[in-house]
Amino acid sequence: MDRGRIIGIDPGTRNVGYGIVENRGRALVCLASGCVRAPDCRLAERLVAIFRGLREIMDRFPPSAAAVETVFAGKNPRTALAIGEGRGVALLAAAERGVEVFGYEPALIKRAVTGSGRADKDQVRRMVRILLGLPEPPETDHAADALALAITHTRHLDGNGWLGRTAREPAGRGRLPEAILRQLPSVAASGRGDRGRV
Repeated sequence: MDRGRIIGIDPGTRNVGYGIVENRGRALVCLASGCVRAPDCRLAERLVAIFRGLREIMDRFPPSAAAVETVFAGKNPRTALAIGEGRGVALLAAAERGVEVFGYEPALIKRAVTGSGRADKDQVRRMVRILLGLPEPPETDHAADALALAITHTRHLDGNGWLGRTAREPAGRGRLPEAILRQLPSVAASGRGDRGRV
């Protein structure tokens, strides 16, 4: 599997985080990160704006794979719905370019980056900065979460699956990915970890 360039996408319907990470030997390099901000308008128009923004980013930094947060059932229903709608747009943008998509749950992302599935936003931002050697933490939580997703995917590849199963979603042109699988087992249950390896 090509481990070259990963785009992490933190989905939503108003602010969508993105982070582009590239493998260079044993180092991970952040090429770009930020937030696609939809205008204050009707939902359908916001989703179009998000799609166009993600498409532009993927045109500038063509990824070999995409890591997108899955919808967690325990979230507030309204929040889960917004994530699901934004996630659909992200999957469409990837599908249009034939980019393979992998899904990761929030707790698994936190565990991959900080070692704890209950880490808070500040812990994630700090660890993303350290792991990518950034001079400052990402400007927004959305960008930090997107970079954490990209890091999670590279760690899954490096660890031969220590993170558990991913929702692998082939995103060929004309067939949109739909599967959302639960990630199991946990790091503790598997007895394997990843101490500072990227």
